[in-house]
Amino acid sequence: MRPPRRPIHVVTTWVRRQPPKVKAFLAVVAGMTALVLLRFIVHDHDNLFVAAEAVHSIGISVLIYKLMKEKTCAGLSLKTQELTAMFLAVRLYCSFVMEYDIHTVLDLATLATTLWVIYMIRFKLKSSYMEDKDNFALYYVAAPCAVLALLIHPSTAHYLLNRILWAFCVYLEAVSVLPQLRVMQNTKIVEPFTAHYVFALGVARFLSCAHWVLQVLDTRGHLLVALGYGLWPSMVLISEIVQTFILADFCYYYVKSVFGGQLVLRLPSGVV
Repeated sequence: MRPPRRPIHVVTTWVRRQPPKVKAFLAVVAGMTALVLLRFIVHDHDNLFVAAEAVHSIGISVLIYKLMKEKTCAGLSLKTQELTAMFLAVRLYCSFVMEYDIHTVLDLATLATTLWVIYMIRFKLKSSYMEDKDNFALYYVAAPCAVLALLIHPSTAHYLLNRILWAFCVYLEAVSVLPQLRVMQNTKIVEPFTAHYVFALGVARFLSCAHWVLQVLDTRGHLLVALGYGLWPSMVLISEIVQTFILADFCYYYVKSVFGGQLVLRLPSGVV
């Protein structure tokens, strides 16, 4: 007699059999449900942004543990780390010249740990770096973000260069994880520490997106006006939503793998 299937297996099997449009609809419904819950559970929605930075730091800490314990950087994308350091450095500069707050301190700590990870991959653990798998060209990401920042940026009273740089880091953050997804797409097998790191990124991006969406709802749209006029306010929200959905598919398979008791995450074709 076959043992009864776990509820999570029944649900995931049903979801996997659905057409892409139904999956997209279910993802939107799940996201909206989570937003509603966060709106009632978290009273000060600014805490969501701090939580997003904290979760990102936890993800970096997992990477540090992996690099120090296993002495290997296999499965990690150096290019994603470099893009992360790039947008953090730009955002840190903008924070110093535009608005110095707790987010500046959090960004500084995250940048320091990211630079350490880059150093380890480039020099200490270079022999285990999968350069042939990490084949996503950086200019495919950085160049469009720079052009978009020149065209669409905040309309505040700050210097034009600072406004363009701020827009650049917003756009770059939204797509900085793409090289890491390419590495996982090429290998198809994701070891636990890398999976934990990418899942932490997904959670951090969702919390950041939730922070912006709930802030807009709380202010009844006045936050969009405060950000300036034109397309910039909409682009901020779109960037937050894009970076959340980029990782949504991976997070689904991560949760499924954890509930299934699998230590190594195996991705089917076309997931990332």
